[in-house]
Amino acid sequence: FLEAKDREEPDLIALPFKSLPLLLQTLFRYSRDMELKNYSSSSTSGFILLGLSSNPQLQKPLFAIFLIMYLVTVVGNVLIILAIHSDSRLHTPMYFFLSNLSFMDICFTTVIVPKMLVNFLSETKAISYVGCLVQMYFFMALANTDSYLLASMAIDRLVAICKPFHYDVVMNPRRCLLMLLGSCTISHLHSLFRVVLMSRLSFCASHIIQHFFCDTQPVLKLSCSDTSSSQIVVMTETLAVIVTPFLCIIFSYLRIIVTVLRIPSTAGKWKAFSTCGSHLTVVVLFYGSVIYVYFRPLSMYSVVKDRVATVMYTVVTPMLNPFIYSLRNKDMKKGLRKLRDRI
Repeated sequence: FLEAKDREEPDLIALPFKSLPLLLQTLFRYSRDMELKNYSSSSTSGFILLGLSSNPQLQKPLFAIFLIMYLVTVVGNVLIILAIHSDSRLHTPMYFFLSNLSFMDICFTTVIVPKMLVNFLSETKAISYVGCLVQMYFFMALANTDSYLLASMAIDRLVAICKPFHYDVVMNPRRCLLMLLGSCTISHLHSLFRVVLMSRLSFCASHIIQHFFCDTQPVLKLSCSDTSSSQIVVMTETLAVIVTPFLCIIFSYLRIIVTVLRIPSTAGKWKAFSTCGSHLTVVVLFYGSVIYVYFRPLSMYSVVKDRVATVMYTVVTPMLNPFIYSLRNKDMKKGLRKLRDRI
């Protein structure tokens, strides 16, 4: 080739047949190296969300199921919010936190489910890199806010049962508002920190996320960067943020149990426990699946099992919350009936 450059009329060069496989192999390696370089240098190429199932025959049935669940979630939680705001008897700290929990549940599912529904009917199932980080940010922020609101409701039950005469002083509107603002602030700062760490990673291998949304664990599995140090930081910070409200709930219920056991009458014990039944049910559903998914090393991540557990706290629990809080709560039933009569 070098000699041919100096000639005015270059001759055609015949390659022997045995050189052709070597040439093709070299071109293939070059093409692959360029592709990996493009992925690592520019993460804006986006991802593919595999979803709950890759079976084409299941896409439409799954779309119908999750659309119904999403509509039930939105309608149910909207009714809870309207019932609380329309009935003056429900203007108490407990229902203040419940109305905000219902609002967060609507936002929480809206971050995940609409995109999942679109992907059920789409062939590409693509999500941009920025879109993935945005979804991850709001998912973590709203999930953690839910966690802190559940802790605030546990504190409310603790004060109501253990210190009933100081309830109006301790759980005053100003303090409840500060607890809500603190929950939102801590959750959004935690989410921002996690997303900034994720944005520093390189993705140079597969860009297929084996999940139905951009969760941290499946995205970390795709990174070709060294994630050991970031995992330690993430685990430490996550333990501080997520375990704190969980320990607060455990401590509150231990105090409640000790106080209730001192009540002499069985009817009094049952009445005290009945005010906590709905909240405790939601806590078990929410934290049970969250602990199973996130409080394990990345090496123990299981695609199928973790997707099922994630569906529990991202879709099922927000859908069940209105039923849990209304079916066993006389005040909520009255509020819903009053709302129905007004409508």
